[in-house]
Amino acid sequence: MTSQPHGDGDPRGTNGSGSGPSPEELTLSIKGVRARAGEEQGELEVQLDTSRGAITVFLHPCEGQTGCAVFLGGAGGGVKGPANGVYVRLASELVADGVSSVRVQYRQPGEFEECVLDALAACSFLKGIGAEQVVLVGHSFGGAVAVKAGELAPIATAVAALSSQRYGTQEVEVLGKPLLLIHGDHDEILDHAASEDIYQRAREPKRLVLLEGAGHGLLEAQEQVHDLLREFITDYARNALTGR
Repeated sequence: MTSQPHGDGDPRGTNGSGSGPSPEELTLSIKGVRARAGEEQGELEVQLDTSRGAITVFLHPCEGQTGCAVFLGGAGGGVKGPANGVYVRLASELVADGVSSVRVQYRQPGEFEECVLDALAACSFLKGIGAEQVVLVGHSFGGAVAVKAGELAPIATAVAALSSQRYGTQEVEVLGKPLLLIHGDHDEILDHAASEDIYQRAREPKRLVLLEGAGHGLLEAQEQVHDLLREFITDYARNALTGR
């Protein structure tokens, strides 16, 4: 099977090696943080000033709790998520579940290495404000970003990849953390064979859910996607330290 992306999974500017970024390429430091009220209720728009430019994340904090989710978009960017804006919907609900979250606005959408750095910066920021366990969630191109960031971030406790591309997942076997893969069986951009391939190469614990009739954006199965993600995130963000 080919490991190169297509359609929405095109990572412009990758190193071309098929193995994703090397550790020496992943260098970024946060120099400062600024925050203001966001557009959604209870949301803060946070700017992370870094050595590679400013990263904007949309934070829904849950004070006094240590579990968090990081939401990552596709190659075109965007912070609302597939399945009719499931990231925005979950962000509010997760606070009631005792989980904070950030939605990451990429500095350079589609640039795989840079987007992995953005995800790692979000994890670092969350650790700095008290997080102890983070679940990474990504769609399409962002699914592979979530997998790679999950491999590299010690604070990451689990990864969910929706309609994921293969590129960037070549070393998924080293992830060693719970992995949830969700894909529609009518995906017109990235065939569900991509998630099946990732699943075959990943270590346990892992789960693959194929959604009948759903396309790349998972709109046709939005309630199933919502319920699967909410359960997965709360299990591995809120309850990770208790062994669940």
